[in-house]
Amino acid sequence: MSREDEIDPRKLRSRARLLDAATTLLISGGVQAVTVDAVTKLSKVARTTLYRHFDTSVDLLAATFERLVPQVDPVPTAGPLRERLIELITRQAALIDEAPLQLTTLAWMAMSTPESTGDAPQTFTSLRDRVIEQYREPFDELLDTDEAHAALGDYDTNFALAQLIGPIVFAKLTGLRTFTRDDCAHLVDDFLHARRVE
Repeated sequence: MSREDEIDPRKLRSRARLLDAATTLLISGGVQAVTVDAVTKLSKVARTTLYRHFDTSVDLLAATFERLVPQVDPVPTAGPLRERLIELITRQAALIDEAPLQLTTLAWMAMSTPESTGDAPQTFTSLRDRVIEQYREPFDELLDTDEAHAALGDYDTNFALAQLIGPIVFAKLTGLRTFTRDDCAHLVDDFLHARRVE
């Protein structure tokens, strides 16, 4: 959206109506229910207006998921690796704790590849990749630094993320506890100790 579009109240209203409609459809019928026709009908916004806001249906779905799935803050730019990791994990833990569990679970489950044939799998894969990339970016940024490689050696970033974030997600899903900054520091210290290059 251009700067002019961002301050035009009519454009803001039409975008909000489109996203409200798409969110309603997503919650009630899953990803398959969020079609251009269904969104324009429910929102009472013209198709041409929808395409002024969103280039493709994937863009519309991604914007809708952004309403349901909490955003990840950028990686802290200064400080030792340990402190930056603790800050990033603490921010992530807060987002996971604040996220409405039912909607977040729906959002992630809805991004699994549908069984239908045709072009749908590519669209869903593109959406899933976009959301995953958004979530991974701060971690990749931090874990792919010279400092991280010097401290941790060679490692699988996917496994590192599972080690750092997995316990927080598990605690949220099971209702065991809310992770505090001290808990996040403990996770990071265990991770760094296990990965320490001698």
